[in-house]
Amino acid sequence: MPELVPNHAFSRRSFLAAAGAVSLGAALAACSGGGSTAAPAAEKVSQADIDKAMATPTELVFWSWAPEIEQEVALFTKKYPAIKVTVQNAGQGTPQYTKLRTALQAGTGAPDLAQVEFQYLPTFTVLDSLLDLRPYGADALKAKFVDWTWGQVSGPNGEVFAIPQDTGPMGLLYRQDIFDRYGIAVPKTWDEFADAARKLHAAAPDVYLTNLASNQPAAWHGLLWQAGDKPYTMSGKSDITVAVNSPAAKKLAGYWGGLAKEGVIGTETDFTDSWYASLNNGKYATWITAAWGPAFLSGSAKATAGKWRAAPLPQWDAAKPSSGNWGGSTTAVLKGTKNPIAAAMFAQFLNSDPESAKMFATKQLFFPATKALLADPSFAGDTPSFYGGQKVNEVFSAIGETVSPEFQWPPFLDQAVTDWTETVGKSLADKTDTVAALDQWQSRITTFAKNQGFTVQGG
Repeated sequence: MPELVPNHAFSRRSFLAAAGAVSLGAALAACSGGGSTAAPAAEKVSQADIDKAMATPTELVFWSWAPEIEQEVALFTKKYPAIKVTVQNAGQGTPQYTKLRTALQAGTGAPDLAQVEFQYLPTFTVLDSLLDLRPYGADALKAKFVDWTWGQVSGPNGEVFAIPQDTGPMGLLYRQDIFDRYGIAVPKTWDEFADAARKLHAAAPDVYLTNLASNQPAAWHGLLWQAGDKPYTMSGKSDITVAVNSPAAKKLAGYWGGLAKEGVIGTETDFTDSWYASLNNGKYATWITAAWGPAFLSGSAKATAGKWRAAPLPQWDAAKPSSGNWGGSTTAVLKGTKNPIAAAMFAQFLNSDPESAKMFATKQLFFPATKALLADPSFAGDTPSFYGGQKVNEVFSAIGETVSPEFQWPPFLDQAVTDWTETVGKSLADKTDTVAALDQWQSRITTFAKNQGFTVQGG
């Protein structure tokens, strides 16, 4: 599940100055790419040292907002009874990150480990706050995880900064009954989707094919990802290319901005009482969402049980299926931990142990990041009645194979999403020029990044 609350900006320059831990260049090097070559990891920790650490009475503090994650933790402590793990919920998403930055700045109060969403890893790697897990054997886990997720947790020099926990490949949930009633076929392309939106709204003025929430930058980034855009690319030590108004992005903006102006899609704020009501009363015939969406919807739109189905997103190029990702998180070890071996082993066990990974899927209803669980017949073959007995997990598992591993996030995501909401999101809500809003977004991000000491290409 993604974080559903708005993000807020923070000053990276003031953070670094206050922390006094690393220079700007060193911090940027932690997430830089481009022409860098693979650097060797720190010396590999011996099995003898691991065995000794795991048998030594130790207490770890783990910040996580996952409900009842103590169940998974218990599997670890059963195997390693000398290690005590205290789970603390410091808030979901942004509230936790804010507290984590404060603790890092103060030099006290930070946990040993923290749950961090994929898109926020660069925010902490640029501050040199995350432990490279390669010396503790993490690189050997690569083949266990969906390919694109490993790209998200890896640094430019081969570092492994976190272990994937869950994912959110994007697909389409649709109302089979509404489609049947109005003779709409499941759209295979975005052109077909636009035609269906016009057809449905003309036939039923109170019904819209979908709602593209004007407050949801995470969904927009996922759609950029699907479109093949690379809005942020780090290179060198302090260089970033910002291309949120690239040709691919402008095609996306023209498409959705145009449908909003026509009034054939909704743009209301999501995860509100009125939005939930709209899903229950048939105002929207589809929801463009992620792999966590099916479980979420089944609990939030109970009045529509049995009427929904799942499909891949419509495509820009039907010959080259692709999708983006929305949501998902990882377990990262903070560099300041006094127990790096125990913390690293916990992060790896929590997310790669088959029983723990399966528990995340069945207890917390997270969508898996491990290939083995995605292929497990008990998971892939599940036939929920809410979706008419369709194998929804199988649908999203296949979608996950089409997510590009090359998409990057900026180390100042808070600012980027705030600026999106005030430019692109506002244009969708106001039915103004979304393409022009992209240029405003580009300009605002560029100005901010330059003020933080980045050399910015683009814009």
